[in-house]
Amino acid sequence: MRDTLSILNHYWGYPSFRPLQREIIDSVMAGRDTLALLPTGAGKSVCYQVPAIALPGITLVVSPLIALMQDQVARLTQLGVAAASLHSGMSYGEVKQVLSDAVHDGYKLLYVSPERLQTRLFTDYFGDMSVSLIAVDEAHCVSQWGHDFRPSYLKVVRLRDFFPQVPLLALTATATPDVKADLIAGLGLRRPAEFQQSFARNNIFQEVCYTENKSTDTLHSVDKSCSIVYTRSRRRTETLMRYLEQSGLSVAGYHAGMPRTSRDAAQKSWMEGGAAVMVATTAFGMGIDKPEVRMVLHYDAPEHPESYFQEMGRAGRDGLPSIALCLYNGEDINRLRESTALMFPNEAYIRQVYQSVAEYLQIPIGCEPDQYYSFDLVDFCQKFDLQPAAALPALKLLERENLWTLTESVTTPATIRLLVERGAIDDLGRYREDLEYIAVGLLRMYPTLFFYPTPVFEGAICKRLAIGRETLAAGLAELKRMGFIQYSVPSEGPQMFFHHYRVDSRHLTLNMKKVKDLRDRHVTRTEAMIGILENTEQCREVLLLRYFGEVPKGDCGHCDICRDRKAQTGRRVSMDAAILKLVQAHPGIALREVTAAFEPSAYSAAIAAVRSLMDRGEVRLSPNGTLVVGS
Repeated sequence: MRDTLSILNHYWGYPSFRPLQREIIDSVMAGRDTLALLPTGAGKSVCYQVPAIALPGITLVVSPLIALMQDQVARLTQLGVAAASLHSGMSYGEVKQVLSDAVHDGYKLLYVSPERLQTRLFTDYFGDMSVSLIAVDEAHCVSQWGHDFRPSYLKVVRLRDFFPQVPLLALTATATPDVKADLIAGLGLRRPAEFQQSFARNNIFQEVCYTENKSTDTLHSVDKSCSIVYTRSRRRTETLMRYLEQSGLSVAGYHAGMPRTSRDAAQKSWMEGGAAVMVATTAFGMGIDKPEVRMVLHYDAPEHPESYFQEMGRAGRDGLPSIALCLYNGEDINRLRESTALMFPNEAYIRQVYQSVAEYLQIPIGCEPDQYYSFDLVDFCQKFDLQPAAALPALKLLERENLWTLTESVTTPATIRLLVERGAIDDLGRYREDLEYIAVGLLRMYPTLFFYPTPVFEGAICKRLAIGRETLAAGLAELKRMGFIQYSVPSEGPQMFFHHYRVDSRHLTLNMKKVKDLRDRHVTRTEAMIGILENTEQCREVLLLRYFGEVPKGDCGHCDICRDRKAQTGRRVSMDAAILKLVQAHPGIALREVTAAFEPSAYSAAIAAVRSLMDRGEVRLSPNGTLVVGS
């Protein structure tokens, strides 16, 4: 078995582990169930990727984020680590092929979306897999009281029935004490070793600022250093991006409504330094490993402390001083307070949305469960005269009832697998040189084509082979028709995974008691966020640490509250010294003459300073009521 530190150095080039990574990996390697609570940017993925390489067999990684799975698979493949993912954007044939390859030790890591675990096809292959580790990323999703509950996560515990002796590693960046207890129970962790890094971020200066002119303040706050500006809507993202561009900043924009090619181009520009500022919705940031982000600015107030902490944690991953700035005004406070009614509609509306979904997808009553359907929220709402802002919460509540799973926009690249021996390709050249040229070129670019379906990038192939896209498309289609390759074309779009037998909406069982409990939890989190915004007295980091159940060691000293308190202390000391010097120079000076020496706005502060000096005995009142130096 290879040493884990040598694996880290060989594949990632790091000479040492980050805090707690080594301890977590050692626990996993010893076969223990393990719970890792590490803040954003602490390197959670290394905690299962390194053991996956060190251990025999395959590591199953459960993740709800398809884009993150795809990015990690692509990155691991570049490093020379065999990895694949299974998610809702794949065809039946592709899934079956990946599972077959996994059974025959084709991969070291297999990423799986939680809804895939529920399918019969997946469980049919479980018994033949040599699994050494199960890693559950975003483990807080198993808690129905958390901020991002996903019912499909409740089925993850079934993996223990198939692999009772395999250790399970649960990882999350945000978990309150209640959520932590819930996820331990929900994942069936057995006396887990627990590792929790402090939620304190000593290098991030937190500031919350009330403003009625957010655009101007954003322009004055961000500069040419690397920054992320988070907004709440696609429209606001585009408007703010144009405003900052017109003001002379190099800006990129990112939201889920953009075509994948545009999102990729924006992310690439920002990652490579072409654009200094990324203006984005919260769809941007998961899995983005850019250590030198100097500022994260919230243009709109986050919905709850969990998202606030997670998003601001994308600043300063390199440990250097960075800023987390949150702008807010009365509109944000009203939006947060009004969000409860919007996110928890009445029962009649929930049933209406369910019926509309069934009609939109044309699912008859009694239709078999576990099916995938393309689902465009905007198109759906237009056809049934629904407002997206109201319909989406109802869809999410029905998802919590485990009726379906909504996925983000899934972009699946083209995949190819060679189905013939090399000799057959050589024979092909005798009568179709054009097809042999394409097949040989593919094999040179992607040697793994013989072993499993491999993601390919058609633009790169065209450039390498010096042929047009139409020529390549026609050639691949012909090779597929001839049985030389297995080929799936690229696709993009959100999907819905329907879990249950469809019923009449009038007979749909809804747990409105649970909806009420969720509503109450939402109110608690929302009020906690409002408390963070309106706080003017307590250290901001102390507030966050207490929210996540951590006992603060003291004020952080590097938030705006601590800064202002320090400045006030400095001004008070300076005023005390000035008054004492004045009394020493003019014994018997009247109080009104002392206060007249300062600006009118400082009158109250001067009176307080005189009282403080008297309490300490440094000055005193003479019998005639004037001030003299104390004795």
